Amino acid sequence: MPGSRKTLMSTNTRLSLAAPAKINLFLHVTGRRDDGYHFLESLVVFTETGDRLIVEAREDLTLSITGPFAQNLTAARADNVVLQAAEALQYKASTTLGAHITLEKNLPVSSGIGGGSADAAAALRMLSVLWHVDLHECCLKDIGIAIGADVPVCLNARSAIMSGVGDMLRDVDPPPHCGVVLVNGAEGVATPAVFKARKAPFSDIGNWRTPANFGAFINALKSSKNDLSDPARGVSPVIGDVLAALSVTEGCALVRLSGSGGTCFGLYADTNAADKAAAAIKALHPEWWCLSTVFRDGPLAVTTV
Repeated sequence: MPGSRKTLMSTNTRLSLAAPAKINLFLHVTGRRDDGYHFLESLVVFTETGDRLIVEAREDLTLSITGPFAQNLTAARADNVVLQAAEALQYKASTTLGAHITLEKNLPVSSGIGGGSADAAAALRMLSVLWHVDLHECCLKDIGIAIGADVPVCLNARSAIMSGVGDMLRDVDPPPHCGVVLVNGAEGVATPAVFKARKAPFSDIGNWRTPANFGAFINALKSSKNDLSDPARGVSPVIGDVLAALSVTEGCALVRLSGSGGTCFGLYADTNAADKAAAAIKALHPEWWCLSTVFRDGPLAVTTV
């Protein structure tokens, strides 16, 4: 692999990259393979909120976890997708170079907003720079899909229609500027349990085009849904409470579950309305994770810190 055996950039180099939250604005289950994996069609976008990773050159490969949700994760390789991604990249690039990775965990765990997948994707991006690994995008995507279905779209980190088993991506225009409120009822939701609970027929594949106007955008989304919403509420009843709380906030144009749960989102015409809605929910439910944010519309960039 070109560049895969070069020396470290510098023993003092520290690189940083955001790992933004992934939102499934809709999610349709369109079929199932013989091995049990499901085919999906999902409109995936990213927010300005997320985790953050920092990597620095080391002889060994190590991980430390900070942030408000650090206590919910372990740094053991068997349980942490960041280390799994790093080791998979080492193997693919035929390198023995190491790094210390710091994961600032700002997103709830097992929450349907791609935290782990985004973290793994960020690790692949930054370590490729730190180790001077020059792999084609297809190779990084192959590493990612072996770790998790959402890793390829998080590597892409742009608004996209994700289909197949997460391996097929079609870039689409980003959503119009609006306010977004994310709410999680403080209960992790296991994706396999949600798929197991799903009994509905498969959905048809659509042909999404992103409207530029907020009102048209909301109307277009209303013709879709999240096929995992009902089974997720069966697995985690607090999701129903979260959806109900969002739906009664002033100015909420659309409320929906992201992924397999348990984070839900509300969309608002502007950030002022979203800020007010988030404040109202926090006042009523201080035990929930809740924040106001916006969608990203630019590429991610590795920076030196």
